[in-house]
Amino acid sequence: MTIRRLSLAALLLAASCGSADARPNPATAETTGPAAEPALHAPEDTTLTAMSEELERSSSQLRLDGYDAPYFMAYTVKHRDQVEISGKLGAIFRDDDTPSRAARVEVRVGSYTFDSSEDIEQDWLEEGVYEPSSALPVDGDPAALRHTLWLLSDLRYKQALSSYLKLKGQRVFKAERANKRPSFTKAPRVGHLDPVAQLDVDRSRWRKLVREVGKILASDPAIFDSDVHASFSVETRWLVTSEGTRLRTVQPMYGFHAAGYTRAADGMMLDHSFDLYAPSEGELPSDAQVLDRARALVGTLAKLRQAPILEPFTGPAILSPTATGVFFHEVLGHRLEGHRQDDDSDGQTFSKHLGQTILPTFLSLYDDPTLNHRMSVPLNGSYAYDDEGVPASRVTLVEKGVLKNFLETRRPTSSFPASNGHGRAERIRRPVARMGNLIVEAHQTVTRAELRKQLLGLIRAQKKPFGLIIDDLAGGSTNTSSYGYQAFKGQARIVYRVDAATGEETLVRGVDIVGTPLTTIGKIVAAADDEGVFNGYCGAESGMVPVSAVAPAVLFEEMELQRSAKPRSTGTVLRPPVRSQPRTDNPIPGTVPR
Repeated sequence: MTIRRLSLAALLLAASCGSADARPNPATAETTGPAAEPALHAPEDTTLTAMSEELERSSSQLRLDGYDAPYFMAYTVKHRDQVEISGKLGAIFRDDDTPSRAARVEVRVGSYTFDSSEDIEQDWLEEGVYEPSSALPVDGDPAALRHTLWLLSDLRYKQALSSYLKLKGQRVFKAERANKRPSFTKAPRVGHLDPVAQLDVDRSRWRKLVREVGKILASDPAIFDSDVHASFSVETRWLVTSEGTRLRTVQPMYGFHAAGYTRAADGMMLDHSFDLYAPSEGELPSDAQVLDRARALVGTLAKLRQAPILEPFTGPAILSPTATGVFFHEVLGHRLEGHRQDDDSDGQTFSKHLGQTILPTFLSLYDDPTLNHRMSVPLNGSYAYDDEGVPASRVTLVEKGVLKNFLETRRPTSSFPASNGHGRAERIRRPVARMGNLIVEAHQTVTRAELRKQLLGLIRAQKKPFGLIIDDLAGGSTNTSSYGYQAFKGQARIVYRVDAATGEETLVRGVDIVGTPLTTIGKIVAAADDEGVFNGYCGAESGMVPVSAVAPAVLFEEMELQRSAKPRSTGTVLRPPVRSQPRTDNPIPGTVPR
């Protein structure tokens, strides 16, 4: 699993536009409530109507003679309207619209107690079996939509039936699990329609800003390459299930990303970036603020080029608020996702620790997708309903140091038999338990000045020549599998060495934080009274999903850093070509400027 700010190279900076009111809001959207009988059709929504009609047909008629019929079916359709504008050096490299629409069909054979989903090879296809495309018509044509759903339903039913029969055969020889759990749990029927939102973005503004930021990054010849990327999207999701759920949600996301690439004198590759996210254009920083960030980025890269390399180190360290958020996401968050607790291929680090103390008693941890903002900062990980149609909810994971809960989907664990609304997936992938907005809450705090004073005290008590302040983690990764080391790694970008004698801070480079979960979280000794927000995207089994982490600065009595994997290379053979002033008019004859 990884959490990171998204790079242009990966084309993962999702964004969107529309008014602030377009963000899903259960309090204002048309809804019958999760416990109420939903309307079977929404006549004004041809997509939802077509999905409902085809689901009713499949649920009642899809069955091979002599074999089990599906006991559960669900159709998901996701439509994304997206505009992307990217460039560098003051020029526009990309400016396009990319609408897309795709479907996911889920079919289960068996019963809630035991069904076809237990087969880890349930998506496997025999050679020669036709696999229809999941792509749908972007114009929403109902007949073409139903045709695709029909083909996908037929395939998924046959796969599910094959898996179920195979699993029944395996039970003749396979020992039953000690902790028996159902394969699936029922969920309240939901009838909910978010207001429709249209993609409406001021393209001229963002073209101009992409050009201006590109010029700023090109102003330093030592920055040999850069990326500037603005991306805006509105994703509309429809979900219908054989249990009666009828759901339409609308998720807007605006994003702006800028990155610069440079080399130190010793050839070490260095990069730095900034990323901005919001659910509306008006909530993004002003143009002047974005340009200030770009200038600061140039200055930071210049300082990193001159910074000395830090050798591998173990000693006291402070993590800034955003770095703390990334740390908790990687070290604890992924290990508290429910599907990892009963999976023999997973390390199950905390599965037997319910009711036990796993953090200092002055810290609590919860995940709350229902929060839209924190300290007026929009949160990426907000949503009203998860990808299984379950209402999102706040889940207290750790309360004053004691482990209380896991993030759950409709695939239950032996400890918690119901979903708490954390089944998430990118586009049409299969949902699994994922974080949304992970919040670290400190019940006893000190000022940042006092936290730094305690850092110096630990450095001197341990007779270390220096300690560290880790101000920025670009992201991180963790391994939770049973066949690998239970470890994590954080990509440290901005690290300061704090001298034991003078307290002087020196910027350093070339290290990442590493460690094992149980050991490292036991080294937290204090937290500050500040708080910061990390917004980014996280990748795991169900793809890249938007996430947030909110946390204070924390002090570790011991933190381990190792050499980073940053490559070293020689610079370019030739000097860059002379950079002329980019044209502001349309450079392609016969075309109309946008």
